[in-house]
Amino acid sequence: MSGPPKPAVGTIGWLDLTVPDAEALKDFYQAVAGWAPQPLSMGDYSDYVMTTATGAGVAGVCHARGQNENIPPVWLIYIVVEDLDAALDRCAAAGGFVLQHPRSAGEGRYAIIRDPAGVVSALYQG
Repeated sequence: MSGPPKPAVGTIGWLDLTVPDAEALKDFYQAVAGWAPQPLSMGDYSDYVMTTATGAGVAGVCHARGQNENIPPVWLIYIVVEDLDAALDRCAAAGGFVLQHPRSAGEGRYAIIRDPAGVVSALYQG
């Protein structure tokens, strides 16, 4: 049995909302968008995978703690890249900045960057 198809290089692979109080915002998006929050243990607290009525994951609502403590309140997009290390080199060469160096995530790795305009996003290699 195969899982869902992997996102194509150059597409948005996932969205995380990072905020100081994920508890309050998960309820907001449940009421407004109809998403159901599924707790995801982060050790001593939970972040949330928000799902549709059919159970499909659509986004995360995360506390700005732990590995996310230095991320401002933001909808963080994860842009799928072929080679994370090469993309980070190109980011720096093009005037961007690596805010968080690569770390593991499921079957891949990601890093958080800031572009020359100051916008924060993540690059993900599956």
